[in-house]
Amino acid sequence: MGAVHAKSMDPLPMHGKDLGVNPDDLMEHPEPEPDAKQEILENKDVVVQHVNIQGLGRTKEDLLGYEISDVFNAKNLIDVMKKAHIARQRLLRLGIFKEVEVLIDTSEGADALPNGLDVTFEVNEIKRLTGSYNTMVGNNEGSMVLGLKLPNMIGRAEKLTFQFSYGTKETSYGLSFFKPQPGYFERNLTLNMYKVTGQFPWSSLKETDRGVSAEFNFPVGPTSHMLKWEGVWRELGCLARSASFAVREESGHSLKSALSHTMSIDSRNSAIFPSSGALLRINQELAGFTGGDASFFKEDFELQLNRRLFWDSVLSASLWGGMLFPIEGKPSCIADRFYLGGPTSVRGFGMYSIGPQSEGDYLGGEAYWAGGLHLYTPLPFRPGRGGFGDLFRTHFFLNAGNLCNLNYGEGPRAHLQKLAECIRWSYGAGIVLRLGNIARLELNYCIPMGVQSGDRICDGVQFGAGIRFL
Repeated sequence: MGAVHAKSMDPLPMHGKDLGVNPDDLMEHPEPEPDAKQEILENKDVVVQHVNIQGLGRTKEDLLGYEISDVFNAKNLIDVMKKAHIARQRLLRLGIFKEVEVLIDTSEGADALPNGLDVTFEVNEIKRLTGSYNTMVGNNEGSMVLGLKLPNMIGRAEKLTFQFSYGTKETSYGLSFFKPQPGYFERNLTLNMYKVTGQFPWSSLKETDRGVSAEFNFPVGPTSHMLKWEGVWRELGCLARSASFAVREESGHSLKSALSHTMSIDSRNSAIFPSSGALLRINQELAGFTGGDASFFKEDFELQLNRRLFWDSVLSASLWGGMLFPIEGKPSCIADRFYLGGPTSVRGFGMYSIGPQSEGDYLGGEAYWAGGLHLYTPLPFRPGRGGFGDLFRTHFFLNAGNLCNLNYGEGPRAHLQKLAECIRWSYGAGIVLRLGNIARLELNYCIPMGVQSGDRICDGVQFGAGIRFL
């Protein structure tokens, strides 16, 4: 519950060196009338008269008023402690304080009530400039990240961040400005400027993006929403001289201006090793409406269900899918299509090596689906139970999926029939390691099935690292 202190209001008398009986205690004395304040702990109702914040420097008091105002609504001491703890968590969530301590005491002064309480928050602000160095794990890639932050720039939890990332497949740097709504931290605005250079060896493609974006996040009931506009100048080129003609045709410069909306609802108890709950994420993207060369409508979804079974085992089922519809007769770009295959999606196949390809270069597809059924169990004989051993799980899986291009002149029935043709699937078992609450590693023995001409397979041991797995 953090550091929440309540001042004792009825200290026990202690006499003598050995805490023995004092002779004066054997004499009869008239009982003093109890002080009303000393009976607060026994009363049902209390009144929070004052809430003080100590240690403020550049932070504006009006911002914090939204976070602590609920403390005044407490009706008894236990309620005061609970609401003070919640207020402390809300203050820490702002990301502008290093420490927050809480002190609960009886009210003093001329206006003090017999059942009055004062609550004091002692805060320690974060420095004006902070730096960070860490490593990140993406979808089967790793990167080193350097960052500089200016937290609480104007005094209302704003944050300016510069970040440089150097990875195995991608290098990027960017500047972002974050601004939450006072009293409603989940409702916030983020502005970004960035440059990203990536290499995609499965397509013999390299891409450099220079762009700006604006994101607005807000909750609606149990769901979280994000509205985003992005304008990006894209430069595509060949990664090798052996790149296919289909990839060379995609090379060059283009402008993309897109509006997107993401809705998600997540009741899982953990993003890495969930044992209960569900996740539903739906994303729509419309490009070309606000300008640019790219014109398409794109929609995809992710669904995951988790259920705990006997002996701490967990059964998990997941389903992904998406479609891309070109607009105004313009063909879709290789950078906008879907890709499938690899240790984070359909295991047993090479990274993004399912679907349309040309001369060994995978071109992506305009429609896909993928499903997975997983059984996670503790390690045999439970070594390291209650400690390091709990970071590992035994993993049994069955994956399936398909990626293709559709003829949109045909009806939905023909689309479903094509998606149901040439299904790739695989099964196997392995070990999963959780890296904190940010990523996980998998080492699986995979047996791919339903292999089609041109697919690249990984029959046997396959290693995967990432934050999003099928």
